[in-house]
Amino acid sequence: MLQSDYCEEAFIACNRSYAMRKQYDEKDFAVFTSWIEKYINNRAKCDTFCNHTVGDFIEQFPRYITHLKQRTKSENRRVRRAAAVSLIVPARRGKFLPDIFQIADKLLIDEDDMVQKGYGRLLKVASQSHQQEVFDYVMKHKDKMPRTALRYAIEKMPKELKKQAMSK
Repeated sequence: MLQSDYCEEAFIACNRSYAMRKQYDEKDFAVFTSWIEKYINNRAKCDTFCNHTVGDFIEQFPRYITHLKQRTKSENRRVRRAAAVSLIVPARRGKFLPDIFQIADKLLIDEDDMVQKGYGRLLKVASQSHQQEVFDYVMKHKDKMPRTALRYAIEKMPKELKKQAMSK
């Protein structure tokens, strides 16, 4: 169903894989990775599958974050985006902040706007639990960080912090 070009079918597949989360096994990561590489062909599929299925897998088996970091070097833009958006749900719970920053570092100057939006969104979600740390990260990197990623990262911050981050 993931290979379908009908988003509804892909979303059913994503929901089914997420529903199996209590039965995940470590070997599932290789399966999930192959699905991302073969069948994820748009942002909606990428985010739906990675936010929930891969994100939940990473919470159960955190040592696989290393594999996400390796995915930041992929030639495939969706694989690079997946490396970031897979941590969005755990980030909502305040988890994995050092790893989030490492992934953002690896994607910092990525030229693809879809990747920029993905890691910017990850930083935005992480800022809900770690506002000061994410703000400090943005301020440290704002001269290199593409405006697209920066704007996503600061979207939910107070107006004064946004103003500081956007100033030259």
